[in-house]
Amino acid sequence: MKTVKQIADEIGIDKQKVYRHIKKNHIKEAHQNGGAMYYDETIEAQIKQFFSQTATSDEAHQCTSESHQITSNDVVVQALIKQLEVKDKQIDELTATIKILSESIKVAHHNELAETIIDSHASLPKPVPEKISFWNKIFKKNK
Repeated sequence: MKTVKQIADEIGIDKQKVYRHIKKNHIKEAHQNGGAMYYDETIEAQIKQFFSQTATSDEAHQCTSESHQITSNDVVVQALIKQLEVKDKQIDELTATIKILSESIKVAHHNELAETIIDSHASLPKPVPEKISFWNKIFKKNK
């Protein structure tokens, strides 16, 4: 014969759970000594069986829950991978656009420089021919 506490300790659960199970199922004690209720081996076996089934059910539920969590995580990871692939494609497209714009800016800058050089050459004063004096013209004496 064992008390609620002794049965709970053997199962490894709280004695309140065992007590609630006893009250819920209207299980009568074999005898009572003072405030302590004692239960025989048959009732002890029934209580242990109930809690072992509950533990197995809880473990199965936990495994199912963990499996669902893993599946849920896989879905989230796959969605993130797809989003990253889309972002990578956008980055590649933007990089190509930046290269094209950079080349366009280089060409425009080159053309602007060329025009500036041409304009500066056009605006240079033309060399003034040296004046030949009257006597040099007559005697054709050129320098």
